[in-house]
Formats: sequence, structure tokens, C-alpha cells
Amino acid sequence: MNLLQEILKTLSLPEFYFAMFRSATPVLLTTLGAMISSRSGTSNIALEGTMLISAFVGVVVSAFSQSAWIGFLGAVFAGFIVSNILAYFILKLNSNAVISGIALNTFASGGTIFVLYLITGEKGASTSLESLKLPSLTIPVVKDIPVIGAVLSGHHVLTYTALVLVAVVWYMFKYTRLGMHIRAVGESPDAAESVGIPVKRIKYIALCLSGILTGMAGAFLSMGYVGLFSSGMTAGRGYIALATQAIAAGNAVIGMLASLLFGFCQSLANYLQNSSIPLQFIQMMPYLIIIIAYTIYCAMVEHNKKKKQMKAAAGK
Repeated sequence: MNLLQEILKTLSLPEFYFAMFRSATPVLLTTLGAMISSRSGTSNIALEGTMLISAFVGVVVSAFSQSAWIGFLGAVFAGFIVSNILAYFILKLNSNAVISGIALNTFASGGTIFVLYLITGEKGASTSLESLKLPSLTIPVVKDIPVIGAVLSGHHVLTYTALVLVAVVWYMFKYTRLGMHIRAVGESPDAAESVGIPVKRIKYIALCLSGILTGMAGAFLSMGYVGLFSSGMTAGRGYIALATQAIAAGNAVIGMLASLLFGFCQSLANYLQNSSIPLQFIQMMPYLIIIIAYTIYCAMVEHNKKKKQMKAAAGK
């Protein structure tokens, strides 16, 4: 009973929903990136490693340049470079996308710590680097509205950017030539090539866009979420993004809702750390909820598939 009261009390706090958007931001940006590459027919398994490398580069560049925005550009460029490496393996060398992605993730995990040690002599976190954080924005009129202002105003600039990008990605897939080409290549590359669409070029562009968005997520983690780089700070968010984009099924708005579900669970887990629930279970909860949601989604897809097959058989 006490636990239920504590949860209900937490859910009534505007700060809880503010933290929900904050926790959802890196997953949302990465989900949009995963969605673009997936719709082109190529799964970007290297999201986790791309995010980690971008987070590291953002901190290092901002520390040496003493400019948060130059650090941000460095993080985004790092994401672009990693996606180019992945594209070279997949599109030029015809290597397996899953194996190539896992290899990059493994390289990022050890490589970032190694380079951090070379630069600072530290192995765990970049505490000695005077890195900078990107700013938060206050929305003039909204900030004065009770409750709503506390939830929607004062977020990190990349949180608002992520929400705007949801509309941009939705519009791109629905109305732009590039979006239609990405969808065509993903659905039937042979048919797309037969009408003159450059399949490999479209896949390359999709992977690059995926890397750029994931680079932004990495920049948020190290230049907004915590303000430094630490080993393993991505904490599986790249893999969670693969699940949320699968749940979204190519719809950017649903991808946003799936990411907010993760943010909701992550925020709740943070607030419940002092409760009687074992800490390990609390830390596991956001990931468990996404796995359950993805399992339900897969079951629904399979059910609908069987239903259509039965209708088709009955029609014959």
C-alpha cells in the first residue's frame, strides 16, 4: 500500500513528466535514426557504438575548443563518420549488417576508454576535462502556465529539436522525394532499381542520416544529460531504439510515443530508487517494459497476419 501511494504521489509531480521527456530524448533521436535506415532495408545495429563514440567526441571537442556548439558539431560529425564506415562495410564490401554493427559497437566500447586514457589518464569518466554543456531553453509564455510550464518549459535544446524532428521525419516519408525513394528501396530494391532509383546511394544516405541523428543523441548524453563522458553511458539505449523503431513500424509519431514510454519508465525508476523495491529490479524496469511492449507488438502482427491468411483462404 505504501509503495502504491508513493507511485501515485510520484505520478502527480510535474517534475516527473519533465524528467520523462529528458530521459526519452536520446532514445527518440536514435529511434528516428534507426527508422530511417530500417525503412531503406538496412538495419543499423551500430546505434549503440555510434552514440557512445559521439558522446565521447562531443566532450573532448568541447573541452579543447571551449565551445559547446563546436563540441556538438564534433559529436554529429563523429556519428556521420561511423555511419560511413558501416555503409562501406555493408554496401561496398557486402558484409553482414548485423555482424558489422556488433563489431563497431564492440570497438566503440573499448576504443573510447582507450583514447580517454591516452588523453586524460582516466579510465572511467572524463572528470578532468572541462567540457561544456549545451543550453536549455525557456519558452516565454508556456513557462508561466501552472503545471504545463513546469513540464514543457526549460528543457535541453536537443529535447525540443528531437520533438521537431519527429514532424520532419514524418513529413519526409510522406511527402518528399527522398522519403519515397527510401521507402521504395526498402520495400523492393529490384523494383526501385528498375525505375531508375539508385538503390545503393539511397541506402547510403539513409545510413548517414541515421548516424547524424544518433550522433545528436550521443551529444545529448554527454553534453546535456550528465555533462561528462563515462564508460558505458549509453546503457543499451541503442538497442532499445531498435525495439522502439520496430514497434513504430515506420511511423515517427508512434516512435515518439514508444520513446516516451521508455522515458516514463526510466523516470519512474529514478524516483523509486529509495523505495523498498530491490534496486536491480528498478534499474531493469524500463528495459523490461520495452521488451514486453515489443513482444505484444510482435504477437499482434502475427495474429493479424494469420487472420488475413484465413480470410484469403476462406475467399478462395
